[in-house]
Amino acid sequence: MKKFELIATTTFGLEAVVKKELKKLGIKISQVKNGRVFFEGDYDTLCRANLWLRSAERVLLKMGSFKAENFDELYEKTGALPWQEILPENAEFPVLGRSIKSKLHSVPSCQSIVKKSIVDKMQKEYGSQWFSEKGPLYTIEVELRKDIATLTIDTSGDGLHKRGYRKLNTTAPLQETIAAAMIYLSRWHKDRILIDPFTGSGTIPIEAAMMAQNIAPGLHRSFASQKWPIIPQKSWIKAEEEAKDLINHDNQVRLIMGNDIDDNVIGIARYHAKEAGVENMIHFQQKSFVDFSSSRKYGYIITNPPYGERINNKDEAEDLYRLMGRKLKSLKTWSYYILTSNKEFEKIFGKKASKRRKLYNGGIETHYYQYYGPRPSVNDK
Repeated sequence: MKKFELIATTTFGLEAVVKKELKKLGIKISQVKNGRVFFEGDYDTLCRANLWLRSAERVLLKMGSFKAENFDELYEKTGALPWQEILPENAEFPVLGRSIKSKLHSVPSCQSIVKKSIVDKMQKEYGSQWFSEKGPLYTIEVELRKDIATLTIDTSGDGLHKRGYRKLNTTAPLQETIAAAMIYLSRWHKDRILIDPFTGSGTIPIEAAMMAQNIAPGLHRSFASQKWPIIPQKSWIKAEEEAKDLINHDNQVRLIMGNDIDDNVIGIARYHAKEAGVENMIHFQQKSFVDFSSSRKYGYIITNPPYGERINNKDEAEDLYRLMGRKLKSLKTWSYYILTSNKEFEKIFGKKASKRRKLYNGGIETHYYQYYGPRPSVNDK
């Protein structure tokens, strides 16, 4: 079976998480760069990566990489790549681009040159002067970074954060891929209670429930490469059947909770949980954080509370952080993990985090503040 070089793209700061996910799938990593994890694989690998990656943004097929300091080099070296092995005659192939610290800094010009080079190559290979582009979608990207051009084709289509369950809108929702990464980084285990006191559309509890039941995040959506003629349908069928077989249907313990002050939002969260097939694992409740408490000795708080950029009231957000400090610090044996854009969060909250990590949520720079609680004893688990 043909081998490809593939790239899992990710939000900056989550490369290590995506690397672990790929290793868990038995996939060998070749290198890791900012926002990109490189790996090799065949058709089956491509399908499984799209279905299973929870924290990655997309899976790209790398066509080639080369030095290009002028348009002639970009045209000639693009045309030397084996496009005819991937693109059918009726392929729809828009070209996107970006340029970082390169002599070829005009992105529209680079896109145009790459498009022309591929069209000329296909005209020669297929003996045709015109292409309808009414077939499967092959979104091509040319990235120029320090005069090195890398050309890829997007195998995912819609970003991998689009699981298919979140169909209703709420204010400033948390991306599913970020929510999944927050849970991974917390090292939460399905036998421990998890509460999101600012659940919004329910993304964090839903992603946790999907992990607990081992539900592949891409199982209920489609991918651009499913329509590519070069990928045997048996590869997709095999990957989907494997994913269905690996679901843990026995895990229905309701140790996952989502609270929110807005009852309408709670209704949306319940709807999304049902769409994701995990409604029986999550207890959603309309509840103000002022009333938050727990009698359990150990537990996890994983949350993305409202912050200034999202609610347009920085003072209100800071008052909330002070309240969070008073409430959560009283749970001395709990672990809590909080995502916010406020760089003074630790000072306002009243406690220095065990660890923090910079992440980007919807283009906003945020920090993931991680407060580690003690390990429970054997009798307390």
